[in-house]
Amino acid sequence: MNHQYYFDLCLVFLILFCKINFGAGLKGAVSLDSWTFDKMISKFKAALVKFDITYPYGEKEDEYGKVAESARFSPELLIAEIGIQDYGEKENSDIAERFSVSKDDFPVIKLFIEGKSEPIPYTGNIKADDINSFIQKHSPVRLILNKCLPEFDELAERFMAVDGQEQKQVILSEAKEVAAKLNPDEEKKSADVYIKMMQKVIERGVGFIASERERVKNIKDGKITSAKKEEMQGRLNILHSFTVKDEL
Repeated sequence: MNHQYYFDLCLVFLILFCKINFGAGLKGAVSLDSWTFDKMISKFKAALVKFDITYPYGEKEDEYGKVAESARFSPELLIAEIGIQDYGEKENSDIAERFSVSKDDFPVIKLFIEGKSEPIPYTGNIKADDINSFIQKHSPVRLILNKCLPEFDELAERFMAVDGQEQKQVILSEAKEVAAKLNPDEEKKSADVYIKMMQKVIERGVGFIASERERVKNIKDGKITSAKKEEMQGRLNILHSFTVKDEL
């Protein structure tokens, strides 16, 4: 065998290694390119797109994967990635230029809303909880997260949308009535969290939600059991439902 053969063989193995380890993509996230970008984006009420290197990996990619998992029950929301090459054929560099994305800023996340000409840039930490809050706040879609109850998500959204204490009390009473009809214990536990959050907002104001979210995050990130960590994540998910949405 000559040296060229060995070189070609090594190159094939390297390509296969990259495809197996980095090229499979995130479960729940659609890989886009210059040709499919507009076709796919236009079919959803909201689309979250991550502009990144061709084969992203590491903690930030893992966090984005959690966002994709969170969106799996939200059919009106697309979670997508687009790999940008700054070498060779420079694949998808036209898309990066179109949306003023620089490789120095990777990963760049933008939220595209149906009917809006410009996407909303995400400027926070690349953490799943923070990105989920961003989606809840800036898009018309509702994320159905673990431990969340769709009917109570709607009540929480209405609760945060009204200003008067009297109006909030009416929605709190409605939430209590709905909770009384629930059967599974897990659903009752989740309903109790929604109701407790409503009561605290009435007592302390809407600023309670942000402070409570920070408190629960700190507990979740601390040294606790996996069961307790799951419980805190469920509470965080419910807190996302109390995000005040933008006027769309």
